[in-house]
Order: sequence, then structure tokens, then C-alpha cells
Amino acid sequence: MTEARPGAVASASLWERDGEVATLEEAITALRADSATSGTVLVLTGEAGLGKTALLAEARRIAESNGCAVWSARGGETVTSVPFNVVRQLLQPALLSLLPEEAREYLGDWYDIAGPALGIAEPGDRPPDPQGVCDGLVAAVRRLAKREWPLVLLIDDAHWADQETLRWLASFAERLDDLSVLVVMARRPGGVGGESARLLDAVAAVARPVSTLTALTPAATEGLTRATLGEHADAPFCREVWAVTGGNPYETVELLAKVQDSDLEPVEGSAAELRDLNRSARGRGLVARLEGLGIDATRFAWAAAILGTGISLDLAAQLAGMPDDDASRCAELLGAARILTAVGSAGGRPGSEELEFVHPLIASAVYRSIPDALRTAMHGQAAWAVTESGRGAAAASRHLLEVHPDDDPELVEQMREAAREHLAVGAPDAARRCLERALKEPPLPEVHARVLYELGCATLLTAPATTIGHLRAALERPGLEETERVDAVFRLSQALLHNNQLDEAVRTVDAEVERLEPGPARMRLQAVHYMWEGIHAGEERAGQSSGLAELVTTCTGRDNSERALLILRGFDAMTRGENAEVVVELCDRALVNGRLAPGLAWTDTEWGVELLLMLGSAYAYTDRLDRAESLFSEALHAYVKAGWSGGHLSLANAYLGLALRRRGRLADAEHYQRASLRLAERVGRGLPLYWSATCGLIDTLLARGHVGEAAEIAERYGFAPPYPATIVLPDTRSVRGRLLLATGRAKEGINELEAAEKAAAARGHHNTVLAPWAVDLARALANEDPARAASLAADARRQAERFGTDTAIGEALRCAAALETGQRAVRLAAQAVTYLEASPCQYEHAAARIEYGIASRSVPELNKGLTLARSSGADGLAAKAEAALAGL
Repeated sequence: MTEARPGAVASASLWERDGEVATLEEAITALRADSATSGTVLVLTGEAGLGKTALLAEARRIAESNGCAVWSARGGETVTSVPFNVVRQLLQPALLSLLPEEAREYLGDWYDIAGPALGIAEPGDRPPDPQGVCDGLVAAVRRLAKREWPLVLLIDDAHWADQETLRWLASFAERLDDLSVLVVMARRPGGVGGESARLLDAVAAVARPVSTLTALTPAATEGLTRATLGEHADAPFCREVWAVTGGNPYETVELLAKVQDSDLEPVEGSAAELRDLNRSARGRGLVARLEGLGIDATRFAWAAAILGTGISLDLAAQLAGMPDDDASRCAELLGAARILTAVGSAGGRPGSEELEFVHPLIASAVYRSIPDALRTAMHGQAAWAVTESGRGAAAASRHLLEVHPDDDPELVEQMREAAREHLAVGAPDAARRCLERALKEPPLPEVHARVLYELGCATLLTAPATTIGHLRAALERPGLEETERVDAVFRLSQALLHNNQLDEAVRTVDAEVERLEPGPARMRLQAVHYMWEGIHAGEERAGQSSGLAELVTTCTGRDNSERALLILRGFDAMTRGENAEVVVELCDRALVNGRLAPGLAWTDTEWGVELLLMLGSAYAYTDRLDRAESLFSEALHAYVKAGWSGGHLSLANAYLGLALRRRGRLADAEHYQRASLRLAERVGRGLPLYWSATCGLIDTLLARGHVGEAAEIAERYGFAPPYPATIVLPDTRSVRGRLLLATGRAKEGINELEAAEKAAAARGHHNTVLAPWAVDLARALANEDPARAASLAADARRQAERFGTDTAIGEALRCAAALETGQRAVRLAAQAVTYLEASPCQYEHAAARIEYGIASRSVPELNKGLTLARSSGADGLAAKAEAALAGL
């Protein structure tokens, strides 16, 4: 049992916490011992008043006495809506010690991404990706932690932390393998739901187990009572202290402090008075005690409770409507009553400009004691005071969220401005709350549609289903200018697409096209129509391709709408297996001096990422792999620089991996595709980007000969029907059919490839490189149905020659050679080598060399193929060549 001298109330909450204190001491000792060790997370869990805050104070004392830097922060019941509130508190010691140029040097590329969220840099021109901001905060804290080692991070009341902080904390806690830092978090069990609960659970999942705090035993309460009041406290009195408080350490400490203040003798005869004293230390009793300090002190405490955290003396004075001198006197009075304390003080009287409540239970009790109407009015006054202090609309918005709707156009504009500020720092959820509140006011009729439109834009990345409702409502009202309306239609169609409602997305665009007169706006939506049709995996709609071809005949590429149509026509021609030179010519016309046009860059939002992925894919499958790789590398660089580390970065990695797979750099392709899959996991399973990451990785692993790994990935990530409604590259059915054949499930593999055949026919897709089901199916049927195999191979060759790339023709010849024997097989294999030697696809070239070497029993050809296979990272091909050489 922890001992304490009489009167040592500050340490009283540590009674019966020896195990927890020992865990803290052990963790801090380990932190000090080696800067190369992994970081540690400790989570202290317990109901209110069981000593979590006291344990964090003890952690600070132990850490500081051992020479550690300590950063701390606390969540607040009334400020959960303030984004990045807790993480900003946490980093203040480091940020305040750095000059702006030092901060930029330490944070490097992350400065412009995480800096606005931390309040140390101005926001950029466009809203950042929330996941990128989270990653930037992780990187920022990691870099600062290395600078400050040994570092201890203390987070109190994490259940009241804002969601943006919890998202950062969950990501940070998962990345401590190579960072020596100690994180100690205190939270109450339960009390939160939804995303916040999930994030708290994620932190707990990587934490070192620490027992849940429980109430004090009667023996501990007796020891604490005597340590505080003196050894003359008798046993009946001590038992009554325990009975009255239920062993709650906070209540016990407060009750014993009241006993001291009242000069009550700690004997059995006084025990009956303990219940009344205890009531005065909490709930209504605490409120009565506060009111006993006078009207001014009560009003000042109310103002502090309204402000919540980071309570400045001057702002509280302004809100309470009193001069600074009176406010200082009230702060002193509330300090003596153990209600308020100076930030960072050891429990003494406030003497600084920054204040906080001694305990969260006191803050909650004071806040709830404010009459409802007055509390609402004070929030309105606080919003005005915060705005007047120059802290901005976002800082004032959390108070405006508490104000009752009252047809106030000014409040609507304040909330719209706050939403823009929240979006600018990567907090779309906070922006959503502001705009939803603006709608309740409600807005004036002439701005109502704009508020709905802004709300739809704010939720596009985080809640597509919600976005659909808001944008539809915006489009049903008057008030949007034409450019806004067209953009709203485009974003609505995007949301429908991401919500797996592609048919509805196309219908929505088409309805608006019919409404518009000919011109740039109409052409933009026509391009969007064909973009969604182009990535649709279902049956081709009558006249779609011919309609697009006709529309493009007048396009010269003079603006981005025409450039978009040229890209879409090029992609469509590529999927249909039209002449590759025509495809490339169309795509080249969409560029400006060989580069993406202004407004069509990867981070521009007017057109979306899908269009540029189509452009790069058209180049990738027409053997222009240098252009495809350059485009996708540019995407990766642009998204990393902009901090877009969600779905966009996942797609950039997947498609760069696709280009590298086509080129034959299989190890590099696997690296990027695994990175894509990790990012896709964070965005969510089942989305088209998730399929792209999974399918690409399996395709590359099969090319490498790593069949077991490919099968394991397929099993783990559910690579099986039903497939998404959008096109996935490489072709899902072709890849899965090849996987089934490679794992010995021949019948299932043939069925899957036949399904790929039907799907391709329904879409009019005849590119034998994009969807190589025909060559794989021909090989699989060679023994059981040679006639059909020969027919498939012949048709694949016709389609390949129509398309005209060296890769397509070479692959068709490889397939034809595999179906033949003797000198005809050798001649076809030799022709395949000739074409694939001219192709940029090294893997296919290696395979052709090895097959030709085997057919002709040529050691030089096998050695050439072996060298190419090893260089490409195709371990399975290399093993095949080595086995053939050994047999000669």
C-alpha cells in the first residue's frame, strides 16, 4: 500500500496503485535505457474518480525526475467537436520552442501538410486529404520525438478527445516499432461510440496491458484517512468514509479535504456528518459550494466551463462581464476552493494567464449547473468573444453549434466560413457539423442550395452515401450558378459511382446534359457520361462507342472538355483492340507539349483521377510504357507532396505497379502493389481501388512464379466473385482464371476464363493483352479440346494483328507455338521471340526465349532467357530455364 504523510492530499489518489506505479516506473526506465528500443503504449482505464489523472501526474513526476521530456494534453467533454484540439495541446511544448524556420526544417515535406492542422502554417490552395494530414501528424511527432528523446506523452480523458486526434493517435501507436517513446493514455470505459470507439479500441489493441482501476478497499480508505487526518482517526469513522464514497479515490480525497476545512474530528461521533459533507463535494453539493463563493466567482466559473479547455483569464473575464482585476480575484478564490488551478501548477492557487479545472468531474458539474437558456446564451457570447479575439470562425464554431436556430443569416455565413477553415486544415467531419448546423438555422432561400452543395463537397471523401442526399437536395433548389450546378452533378455522379450505383450516376449526368445548351458545360458532362461508361464492367450500351467516336471527330484538344473526350476515346479504342497507333495518336492530342494540361493535373479535382488513370492505362497497353510509367510516377509524386495518402495514393501505387509489371520489373511492381494494398485496406474493402490493388499484386506474384503467395493473398483479401461494377486492371477474371490453373484447379480455371470471354464479348473488349483470357484458355484446353484451343489461338492472333503492338502479336504467337509440335512449334516460337524482343515487356520476352530454347533445344537461347528472367525477377521462369538446361 502506498504510504503518505498526513496532509499529503496530492498523492492520496495513488493509494492501492502500487502495480500501476510500478508499471509506469518500469516503462520509463526502459525508455531511458536505450533510444533504439521500440515505443510503448500504456492505457489506464477506469471510471471517473478512480485515479487516472493522479497516475498521469505520477508518471510526469517519475519521467521528469529521470530526465525525460514530458508533453501532455487532456480531452474535454465540451470540446470534442474541436478538430486537432488534443494533438495541438500535446505538441505545444515542442512547437513553442521552435522558430518557424526550425519547424520547417524538422518537419520537412510534412510541414505544409501537417502545419495548418497544428496551427503553425497557413493552409494551402486546396483542401488536403484527411488521411494525408493524419500521416503528416504521425511523421511530425515522430521527428520531434527523436529530437526530444527520451519523451513521454500523456493524454488524459482520451474518451473526450476529438476524432482527428484519435485518428492520429491510432496511426501513431501502430508505428512505434522503431521509435523509442512512451505514450500513457487515460480513458473511461465505454461512454463513446462509432468511429471514436473504434479508434480508441485500435490504440488499446497495441498497448501493453494495464489492469482496469478499481475502487479502494476499506483497508486502503482507512490508511488514506489516517494519512490525511492523522493517526487518531478511529476505525468507525474510517469505515464510514469508505461507505460514503464507495472507495472512489477522488471522492475520498475531496471528502477528507472538506473534513479538514470544517475542523471535524475524525471520530465515530462525527461520522454521521460525512454524508452531508460528501454531497457538498460533488454534483449539486459542489454547485452549492460554488454558489457560496459569491455571484462573481460563480459567473467566472461558468465562463470557464463554457470555454472548456485552454481557458485564458482575459477571455473568461470578457465572457463573465467583469474587469481583469475582479477576474483575477475570482480565479484566486476558485483556486483556494480546489475548483480551478493554473495550467501546469502542482495544485496551488492560480497565478498565470491559463487556467483549467482541477478535475474533469468538477468541469462537468459546473457546466451542467448553468441554466439551459443561460448556457446557450453564453455560448453565443463566447462565439462573439472568440471571433473578436481574432481566433477565427473555426474556433468560434464549436460555441455556435450550441446556439438554438433563430433564422440568423449571419450565423449561417459564420458556419460556412468555419467549414471552409476546417476543410483547409483537413477536418471534413468538423466542416460537416458546421454546415449541418447552418442548415438548421435555416439559410436564406438564395443561399440554401449553396450550403447543401458545400455540405456535399465536404462529405464526398468520407461519406459518399450522405453526399448523394445533400447534392440531390442542392440540385432540386434554385440558387446554384451554372458552373456550380455542373460541378454538383459531377460530384453527385462520383459519389454514386463510389457507392456502387454506376447506372444511377450515368442517368444523373444524362439528365443534366439534356437540360444544357451546347457549350463547354454540356461537353464536360458528356465527357463525364462516357468516362463512367468507359469504366463500367457490365454489358455495353447500344451505340456508346460509336457515339463517343462521332463526338470526338470535331475535337481538336482546344480545352479540357475536348481533351477529356480524346482520352476517353483513346481508352475505349484500346479496350476494343482497335489499332494501337490510333489509340496513341488520340491520347497524344490530349496533352499539351507532351504534358498534362493545366486543370488536368493529378491533384486537380474538376475531372477526377479516373480520367488520368484511363490515359496512363491506354499508354500501358499500347506498349508506350515509358509514357505510362512517367504519368503514374508523376501521380505518385504529386499525391505524396500534397499529402493525399488515401485512395488516390493507393491508386497511384497500383497503376505504377501495373506499368512496371508490363515492363517486366516484377520486384519493383510487387513493392508498389503491396503499398497500394496497405493503403486500400485503410480506405475500406470492396471498393474498386481495393480490387485494383489486390488483382495487380496477384498478377505480379503469378508472373514471378510465387503461386503460393498469390493464392494466400487471394484467400486473405477475398479475390473471388462477385466482382465490382467497374473495370479493374488487370482484368479480374483473367487473373483469377490463371491463378486457379496455377493452383491445379483446372476445371474451375477454365470456367473462370470462359466467364471472362463472355464478359469481354458483352463489353466489346477485344484487346488480347488487356484481357488475355483467350491465350490462357487455349493453353488450358489444348489436351481436352484441341480444336477449340486452335480456334481460340487463331482468333487471338487476328485480334493481336488488328491491334498491332509487338507484345500482342508476340503473345499470340507464343500461344500458337504452345499448341504445336515439331518444327512448326519451333518456327512459331522463333517468330514470337522476334516480336517480343522489340517489345518493352521484358517478362514476356524472357518467357518467349525460354520456350523457344526448349522447343529448339538451344543452350544459348535458354541462357539468354535465363538472364532476362533473373533480371525481371521472374523466379518461376528462371527455374524453368535452369531445369531445361540441366536436361540438355
